[in-house]
Formats: sequence, structure tokens, C-alpha cells
Amino acid sequence: MSLFPVYPLYDITPVKAKDVFVYDNKDVKYLDLYGGHAVISIGHAHPTYVDRITSQLHQIAFYSNAIQNPLQEQLATDLAEFSGCKDYQLFLCNSGAEANENALKLASFHNGKSKIIAFKNSFHGRTSAAVAATDNPKIVAPLNAQQEVEFFELGDLEGVEQALKNNDVCAVIIEFIQGVGGLDESTTEFYQGLEKLCKANNTCFIADEVQSGFGRTGDFFAFQKHNITPDVISLAKGMGNGFPIGGILIHPDIKGSFGLLGTTFGGNHLACAASLAVLDVLKTENLLAHTKEISAYFIEKAEQFPQIKTIKGRGLMLGLEFDFPISDLRKKLIFDHHIFTGSAKNPNLLRILPPLTIQKAHLDIFFEALKSELT
Repeated sequence: MSLFPVYPLYDITPVKAKDVFVYDNKDVKYLDLYGGHAVISIGHAHPTYVDRITSQLHQIAFYSNAIQNPLQEQLATDLAEFSGCKDYQLFLCNSGAEANENALKLASFHNGKSKIIAFKNSFHGRTSAAVAATDNPKIVAPLNAQQEVEFFELGDLEGVEQALKNNDVCAVIIEFIQGVGGLDESTTEFYQGLEKLCKANNTCFIADEVQSGFGRTGDFFAFQKHNITPDVISLAKGMGNGFPIGGILIHPDIKGSFGLLGTTFGGNHLACAASLAVLDVLKTENLLAHTKEISAYFIEKAEQFPQIKTIKGRGLMLGLEFDFPISDLRKKLIFDHHIFTGSAKNPNLLRILPPLTIQKAHLDIFFEALKSELT
């Protein structure tokens, strides 16, 4: 049996990793500035992470959600304390797409409406309603296209206001910093305006924090910069440092009932142990403050390159925009300098999403490589 060919693969085979470095089967050492799509938050094979998962594996790895799981309660408590979202309730699942799927479904249950508002260059996942709300027709199958979604330009508050007047929109879903779309973000005025419009029109306001959450921007959530209160917050990627886990935080105005949502694997013992380890390390190593410090250093170094047209993003969710496609540059960084970086829907944007444990010396390696390729 062969693998179904849906991924274009680089000829690199990682076999081990430690902190910000990945090693392949030829013992070549790579600097990881992409974190496997912003997943690696506390560094590869962090001792706390390894110990928590190993210890849990020796006890119980999985049982169904029909029984008590104190680890879920502990995760909800720790997450509320660290994130500041103390009034919310937690529903656990397995991925970012599943988190957004549940967020949209819950919104529709809550207000009885079915239409979705999303934004151009958005990416919310590859399943059912989540992919319909993703601005990429190539990955939306005819089955998914049955969902009713209207896309607006990021910042088009007037357009959203007019659409909400029809009273058929269950949810407005938005990334406060667009990930795959290219690190674009709007203004506090726009985001607060969306919140106000949603409240006035009985529409759920969903903050997609799948990529930007868990400290990646230097705040626990990207929306917190704008002083708003979403109805639902979706999270995943950095939540488990590589172990599959996702979830939604649900405002108390939205009421639950038995059977409303469900999952087989979501919130299993190993997944909770992984996420608890992430929260522990984020707190004990003060990684949110570190992220802001390292981000400032990165931006200071990047500003020295006249070839860089724009520096986008916040914290360690960053993009370098050039006036040329970065595909060849990215390949040179991988194969000549052994540095992983990311691409985006914007062909001129190089994405930087390293583990939050990265140090200035690691960034110096990157900028030396960039200098050698641009001069």
C-alpha cells in the first residue's frame, strides 16, 4: 500500500529533535523556525513535557468521556488562570479544524441560524463548515460548498453590518492575525466594532486562536490586545506541543446540554497531560515575556535588511514580506543553511513560527543565512 499523495514533500527525514533543532536520518542538524506549523510551543522534547506524558502513559492513556477525568478539570482550571478567561467553559477535541467545527456548530445551536461570515485570506480548517469558511476554493469540495458563507475584506465593518441585518448569520469567525493567509491583521476599532455588531444581532463572535493562541503572540490570546470578549475561542496547535489536542472556550451566555457536542478521543488522558505540561513550562519559564523580548530583537534585526518590504505579525508569529516570491529562498534556507521556515498564501511572505524557547543566538544564525542569500 502507498500513501495517498496530498503533500508535496521535501527530501528530508527527521528522526529526532531537541528544543529548537531537528536532526534527520543523515544526522544533519536543522534550526526549526517553523515549529511544524506553529505547533511546537515549548521546544522539541522538553524534559517537563516528556516526563508528564511518560508518567501518564504508565498510568492510563485513554478512556472514554463517559467517566470522570480529573486531568480535564485540572486543564480547565489551569487554562482559565493563565489565560485570564476565567468565566469560560472548556470543551476538548483533537485539532484546530475540529475546534472550529464545534465552535460553528455550537453557534448555530445557540441562535438557530445557519449562515457564516468569514474574511478573505482566512484559514479555519479542512472539514465541513470550517473549510467552507476558509478562503481557498481549491480545498472546498462541492459537499462543503453547501454551507452558506459570505466573505468580507478584513476591516470591512460596513459590509458585515449590512449582512447581519438579514438576521440569518449564526457566527462571525475571524483570526485576529491571519496565519496561512499571510499575517495580516486589522485595527482594534474594527475588532471591537465586530463584537458590538455581533451582540446587537444575536450572532456569535468566534475568535480563531488555533495558531495565535497559547502565547505565540506574547499575549496568551491574540484577541486580548483589543480588549474584547468573544463568545467562543478555538485553540489547538501550540496547546499540546505536538500531541494532538484542540478545544473551544465557551462564554457562559451559551448553555450546554447532554449530547450537544461529543468526541471519542478529545480530552484523553495523554492529551491533557501534554497540554498541562505546556502550561507549566509557559508559566515557569516566563515564555510569554520571553516571546515579546525575542520578537523585538527579531524585528530590530529584520529592519536592517532593505530587501524586506514589510515585517508582519506579533510575538513569534511573524512574516517577512519581500517584493519577490520566496519559494527559492526558502529552499536555499532549508538545503544550504539547514533552516526550516514557512510559506503562506501570499507568495512573497516568509513565515517565522519557531518554538517560544528560541534564543537571540538562534536568530543570529537565521539572519546570517539571510544576509548571505540577499547580498
